[in-house]
Amino acid sequence: MSFLNMQSRMLMSMTIAAVLSACSMVPGQRMITPPTVAQSGGEYSAEKEQGVPVPIADINLNLIHQLKASSTQQVSTETQTLFGKSGPYQIGPGDVLQITVWDHPELAAALGQPNASTATSDAIPGFLVDEQGNIQFPYAGSVHVAGENVAQIQRTIVSRISKVYKSPEVTVRVASFRSGTIYVDGEVRLPGALTVNDIPMTLSQAVGRAGGYTGNADQSQVELVRGDKTYPLNIAEMIRSGHNPNEIVLKNGDLVRVSSRDEHGVYLMGEVNKPATIMPMRNGTLTLAEALSQAGSLNPNTAEAKQLFVIRDSTGDNPQIYHLDATSPVSMVLANQFYLQPKDVVYVDNGALVKFNRVLNLFLPAINAGLTAAIVTK
Repeated sequence: MSFLNMQSRMLMSMTIAAVLSACSMVPGQRMITPPTVAQSGGEYSAEKEQGVPVPIADINLNLIHQLKASSTQQVSTETQTLFGKSGPYQIGPGDVLQITVWDHPELAAALGQPNASTATSDAIPGFLVDEQGNIQFPYAGSVHVAGENVAQIQRTIVSRISKVYKSPEVTVRVASFRSGTIYVDGEVRLPGALTVNDIPMTLSQAVGRAGGYTGNADQSQVELVRGDKTYPLNIAEMIRSGHNPNEIVLKNGDLVRVSSRDEHGVYLMGEVNKPATIMPMRNGTLTLAEALSQAGSLNPNTAEAKQLFVIRDSTGDNPQIYHLDATSPVSMVLANQFYLQPKDVVYVDNGALVKFNRVLNLFLPAINAGLTAAIVTK
């Protein structure tokens, strides 16, 4: 036997041995769930097998009920402080008041002359509330009006000018609303600033005045920024739980931001027909069954249906893995009730034979090269 033939046979033997051993040595290619987990429906920690204390829980009816209960409770506690009824409009700096004393036309000159400027930001004729919240009115002097409504201001004016006029009749109205502003940003058709007037500005009205939601809006991911605090709002969940978003009264300076569905996609990976990032519905919901359907379902030739996993909070401090045996007759019922969350990863593992074929394909070039060398040397 020649030296080259011996070398070729040794190369082939080493290659075949590597192929056979690689089936059980390729790291990260298979997520293992012990049989006891699937049978008992309990939890399993993968710490011993992978060195990471990540619990794996079976998807069953008890788990689904627990997740739904915790989700509903979280929504109600975070939003309950925002609901309430609005009172009369409170005057603020920048507002313009029209104050009329009947049967005394000489006081009309205090309103000022019409402004020739066409700028929308210019104040119209009237009594402008200054930065300190005061106005100047004849025979009443400086009157502090900020934080008061028109009825309170009317009583104050009557009380002060009664020293000059007997039983004056005074009318007070807001000629221009300029002190309060609400900001709406994100996935609305007309984002920008909205002026607050004597009609209370609620969350639904603000979105409506901003043109309504766009087709890409995620109504479950709405943020209300008030001062230094941000309130996450799930509009769809609020409606399902009996809370009317129209009862959330906004305040001056509030910012409402509607997130995009693109920011809260779910990643489908592994043995599915169309691996992709799946967007949630417009109400922000997406079940496991809906995600699998949009991905073209499992690949019947390569998928190991027993090994379907949902990885949640993979970049956070408390990652969680959920397991579903898709071969079970009730698996689709469970998948249709299991709601995914933004950034979830749905992973479908491959079968043992598929794994063997893929590893074999990695070594085929080396095998072919060895066979070619052996033939050439003969």
